[in-house]
Amino acid sequence: MEKKESLRGRIRQGLYDMCYIWWKEVQNLVKDEGVVIFFFIVPLLYPLLYSWAYNNETVREVPVAVIDHCNSNMSRTFIRNYDASPDVKVSYYCTNLDEARLLMSKQKVYGIIHIPSEFSSNLNRMEQSHISVYCNMGFMLYYKAIFQAATSVATDMNSKIQISKAGNFTEYEDEILTQPLAYEEVPLFNSAGGYGSFVIPGVLILVLQQTLLLGIGLAAGTARETNRYRNLVPVSRHYHGIFRIVLGKSACYAMVYAIITAYEVLVVPRIFNFIHIGDPAAIFAIMVPFILACIFFGMLFSCVIRYRENVILLIVFTSLPFLFLTGISWPQSNIPGVWQGISWLIPGTFGVRAFIRINSMGATLRDVGFEYTILWLQVIVYFFLACLVYRRQVKLAMDQNESDSKSKESLEPVTAP
Repeated sequence: MEKKESLRGRIRQGLYDMCYIWWKEVQNLVKDEGVVIFFFIVPLLYPLLYSWAYNNETVREVPVAVIDHCNSNMSRTFIRNYDASPDVKVSYYCTNLDEARLLMSKQKVYGIIHIPSEFSSNLNRMEQSHISVYCNMGFMLYYKAIFQAATSVATDMNSKIQISKAGNFTEYEDEILTQPLAYEEVPLFNSAGGYGSFVIPGVLILVLQQTLLLGIGLAAGTARETNRYRNLVPVSRHYHGIFRIVLGKSACYAMVYAIITAYEVLVVPRIFNFIHIGDPAAIFAIMVPFILACIFFGMLFSCVIRYRENVILLIVFTSLPFLFLTGISWPQSNIPGVWQGISWLIPGTFGVRAFIRINSMGATLRDVGFEYTILWLQVIVYFFLACLVYRRQVKLAMDQNESDSKSKESLEPVTAP
């Protein structure tokens, strides 16, 4: 009976200590301005900023300058059809390339169409003719509009020239001549072909990971700076159990990011009308291990943080590599094997891939079973690694406290009887 009461007492004390650590961590988060910025302000504002910047996924009436050295009926037809495209607008007619370059340097135009003098004569002699298209590659949407409009007009004119030279008698023969293999282009999961729907879902998940790492690292740096022994764990009777420390701290972070995660993955895509066809239950199921893996990974990572400034340098430096390793902005097949192995250590790699497939492609939880399994494995591994690291921190704190107590006892004056 005494053993049962003792076990119940230890469980009760463990739960009390865990709640105490959770509450102290909440207080520390609220008092720390840096942690408040990275845990609340950045996750709330950054998704809005990124989404607003990429929300305009298609551009219309992009100004273009035209240099027509041919000045023939054929060249004017090309210009007229090009100007009729909804994506571009012929705003200036220039006499030479230098004049057009000046307009582009002033950003009055974002592209140049150059039609050479031999354009029409080459076509009449049954020779291949060329049209030069110059695009401002600093704006990918403008480049896409200018180049695709020119390609579409050139393809249409090629078909008409083929028909006029073929001498066919029926429209069916003309159709077979210009399009022997019929195809239909159906853009899946990104009908506008926009960059926002393509990259923003992955960026939202990486924002969650990076802000979690920054906030946990800053909190760890603050704990070391306020601790007299420069340790991560304070000397207190509530900080003796390893599991209660790790679970108490992680419960605080999970509580905050439960709200932040719901905001980023459910609210932001709807505000900006990004593709959002995933099942909320499947998204919730994949976000639970992802956030837990990020928390334990951040707690493990925070043990090497000695000063608050260090975490900002480390996380900012790794932001772009983490983005490329996910495979959304750089083809996964082209990533070297060593870097792919490193990507397996990062929760964001599998969190981004699973979220994009569920949210943007309508996949089910079963379809992302591999990523789901890896995330739970990361949760387990990083949890026990964090426990081992915090166990060492607790041991260091207790040893230093014990040695400090002994040194104080040795310095106390001894009075003669």
